[in-house]
Amino acid sequence: IVDAKSGVSGAGRTAKQNILFAECNESLAAYSAGAHRHQPEIEQIVGDAAGQAVDVLFVPHLVPMDRGILATIYATPRTGVAKSEAELLELIKTYYQSSPFIRVTSKYPATKDVSGTNFCDISVRVAKGKIIVLSALDNLIKGASGVAIQNFNLMCGYPETAGFREFLAR
Repeated sequence: IVDAKSGVSGAGRTAKQNILFAECNESLAAYSAGAHRHQPEIEQIVGDAAGQAVDVLFVPHLVPMDRGILATIYATPRTGVAKSEAELLELIKTYYQSSPFIRVTSKYPATKDVSGTNFCDISVRVAKGKIIVLSALDNLIKGASGVAIQNFNLMCGYPETAGFREFLAR
């Protein structure tokens, strides 16, 4: 289960009633539950990582902020027993060790910590036998323009971090 909160910039530039300030301010609303356009790609990527098909339920929510995405992902371990938080944090750190814009942290990620950057902050918790992965990113940078620059760099043989010096200094 992926429960994601997104700022209004994630809804695009088309004028829609639900993203008008008077409609979304002081409100929180789910949309496209189980039918969001990104659900199939999430299932594909998670399935590739798991080595088998995985059913994912993705429920995005619109929150009254300009930018950012905070996702909380709930998963049942294959073995039925979750590793400790320390083991899972170490596993995630190892997995992302060569990813300069992924910051694995023991604290809860927050959109304010990644706003205006190309970083994605990730943490993990264990509760009632479930694994809870938490992540935050700026959807206008990491979710759009930043990832385009990263992909350009990789496709053209440049260092992945080219053009991001100001972010890496943070």
